[in-house]
Amino acid sequence: MSTDSNLISKVWNFAHVLRDDGVGYGDYLEQITYLLFLKMADEMTKPPYFKKFTLPSIKLKEHEPAELCNWENLSKKRGAELEAFYTQLLRALGAEKGILGQIFTKSQNKVQDPAKLLKIIDMIGQTQWMMVAADTKGDIYEGLLERNAQDTKSGAGQYFTPRALIKAMVECIDPKPNKTIHDPACGTGGFFLGAYDYITENYTLDKEQKTFLKNKTFSGNEIVASTRRLCLMNMFLHNIGEIDGDSFISPNDALIADEGTRVDYVLANPPFGKKSSMTITNEEGEQEKQDLSYNRQDFWATTSNKQLNFLQHIRTLLKVNGQAAVVLPDNVLFEGGAGETVRKELLKTTDLHTILRLPTGIFYAHGVKANVLFFENKPAAREAWTKEVWVYDYRTNIHHTLKKNPLRYEDLQHFVDCYHPENRHDRVETWSETTTDMSNPEGRWRKFTYADIIARDKTNLDITWLKDKSLADLDNLPEPDELAQEIIENIEAGLESFKTILSVVAD
Repeated sequence: MSTDSNLISKVWNFAHVLRDDGVGYGDYLEQITYLLFLKMADEMTKPPYFKKFTLPSIKLKEHEPAELCNWENLSKKRGAELEAFYTQLLRALGAEKGILGQIFTKSQNKVQDPAKLLKIIDMIGQTQWMMVAADTKGDIYEGLLERNAQDTKSGAGQYFTPRALIKAMVECIDPKPNKTIHDPACGTGGFFLGAYDYITENYTLDKEQKTFLKNKTFSGNEIVASTRRLCLMNMFLHNIGEIDGDSFISPNDALIADEGTRVDYVLANPPFGKKSSMTITNEEGEQEKQDLSYNRQDFWATTSNKQLNFLQHIRTLLKVNGQAAVVLPDNVLFEGGAGETVRKELLKTTDLHTILRLPTGIFYAHGVKANVLFFENKPAAREAWTKEVWVYDYRTNIHHTLKKNPLRYEDLQHFVDCYHPENRHDRVETWSETTTDMSNPEGRWRKFTYADIIARDKTNLDITWLKDKSLADLDNLPEPDELAQEIIENIEAGLESFKTILSVVAD
């Protein structure tokens, strides 16, 4: 077994030990984050790096001298003294500026047994992490993130986009070096890492381009402190950003205002859940939720629909000819009112050239029916920029489950080939009314003209043409567990729709 494999299994095995003690993957992941960061910072103060960091000091007892909040002092402690020092260290580092402060914001010690905490410290202390390849460190951390996402009770799945889908989206967008990439709801940073890997694998970068990729390419927003911490650490382990540099992940709500940022690419999967709301205390002293609408001059419609707001915000973020690939739920494609206004304006002001219809069963948030919208921002013009919308239906007659049949990149390879990233204008339909050498009525790749779409009721972009074979072909039914999962997905999707209707009626 290789050293890398030993390292991965060591980190994983300890996750299981702590889990038996009631420490979930999320809590373990956070402690690993704090301790890895401290250990790597310590390594960087030594040869060949010789970096100097300004770290705060703390006192355990009044009559004793203050001690620096660093790895060296932490690793010497034992028992109750270790627990006390670690707890104070987390609080002190959380008050610092830059990436350091963001990593430790609201940090807490969740490993109550000092002996177990010492074991994690010893495990991390045995390795020179700066010498470990970035992809190995990244694989360990990504693995922990995925396990954490699978823990449905924690709700972490909403911050985790399937990596196979990210890879396909990035390949279609084809990001170039020395360009800026933004995600206004970046979760644990999956899109950033997907774009980073794509650029490093497809281009030979000079020194200037490497520096730009490391420090200036990526930016985003993540309002949840614990998720933002995981994102920053995930990126740092992949060699993005500096340990003592500024944070490029803002804690602000991206939708509040247009802060003037303009980027070349936006890759995003905004949080599911239709309405934006805030909790207030009413005159009777009871807590209630109040819809939150964003009154922005750059938005085409004022609405409390979170996804419509993210879509409008993303269009604002793009430079002229900037490109976006965004995961959005079905309601964005067919909802009336503000939804219709947003769709019409999007077709006019951008080239909305591609929609990928996604299957159910690929997200950790259940009951989600989603799509990927690909569009390019354009300058003001009299005529609509969108001439054709190409739709790839990877939903009808497709069955995925998270455990037995998870989405793989190979499943989306045909879509990427049809998308034709090299030159979108060379696309060829795989659908036609009659069977030819290149197409047939069962083809999943079909184009619709701007006139076709504008003629549809409410400019509905939720377009289907394939027949659902599961109802007609009794000889080729999916496995019982797949059918059961699909029924659960449909029931949960239905419940979400009922909740939406109920909230509208209540208003």
